[in-house]
Order: sequence, then structure tokens, then C-alpha cells
Amino acid sequence: MINQPYQPTTQALGQQANSQVQGTSYKIGNGMPTMSPTPGMVSPSSTSVPPLVSSGSPMTPAGGVVTTTAPQFEQSYIENILRLNLGKFGTFYMTYEGNKEWNARIFQGIIEAAGRDHIIISDPKTGRRIMLLMVNFDYATFDEPLLYQYPGVIGNYPQAPSRR
Repeated sequence: MINQPYQPTTQALGQQANSQVQGTSYKIGNGMPTMSPTPGMVSPSSTSVPPLVSSGSPMTPAGGVVTTTAPQFEQSYIENILRLNLGKFGTFYMTYEGNKEWNARIFQGIIEAAGRDHIIISDPKTGRRIMLLMVNFDYATFDEPLLYQYPGVIGNYPQAPSRR
């Protein structure tokens, strides 16, 4: 017997078919049934790849990307204020909860670096450097004016105030 590929047939409702279900067609080649798309159904071959979107960009319900301009300024976080004032001498008040030896400590030094979770200061007399964790930071005092850029002001950082 010669094995010939199956040719699909159309049958009216109410008629029985030996191996065919209404709405199902057979693909020539692998013999696996596939569903014919019905109105409102999306076939796998018609789906498209979503557009590449940078993190945080808003999208429309249709899948379009809404272009926005990023702010041109840093927000007013402590680490940004400290970074604006590198090289200034300050007094840093820290609290260490649950510490029986010393609950609160005061450190003095020149700001060398400031990150999101730490401050590095140095003692000008000894050159010793201390890394302080922001989680323990209460406040700081300075004996000179600080540079500060208010959030929302676009442009260059302000210049050091003149002493009169």
C-alpha cells in the first residue's frame, strides 16, 4: 500500500467524521492537528515582539512607549549634600542601638567620600580615616557654610559663598 498524505475534507454540521472534529484541520507533514483561528483569537504567527523599553518608562495601553525627559538634577539626599561639601570639616553624631559599651558617639573629621550607605571622614591631625554607616547617622554640624543645590534647579552647582 502506498502511504499518501492526508487531504482535509469539509463536512457539514450534523455529519460524523471518523477522525476529524469540526474546526480542526490537519497539517500536511507531521500529522498533528492545529486549531483554526476563530474571530477574536490571535494566532501565534501574528504576535509581535514588544518594543524595548528603558526601565521605568511609561507605556500606553496599546504598547507604545511614552518618551519622557530625565531630570537634570540630583535629588536632595544626605549623600548628595555631603558630596557637594567634600573637604569640609564636620562633627558627625551617630547612634548605635543595642550597644552596651557606647550607645551614641561623636566623630569629627574632613569629609573624604560619601555614598548611599556610608561616609568616609579623616582626622586632619592623625590622618586616620573612619567609615561611618548612614544607618547610624543622626545629624552633622559644620562651622562653615555648606554648598547645597535645591532639587529642581537645573544647571551648575552653586559656587562657594564669599565670606564677608
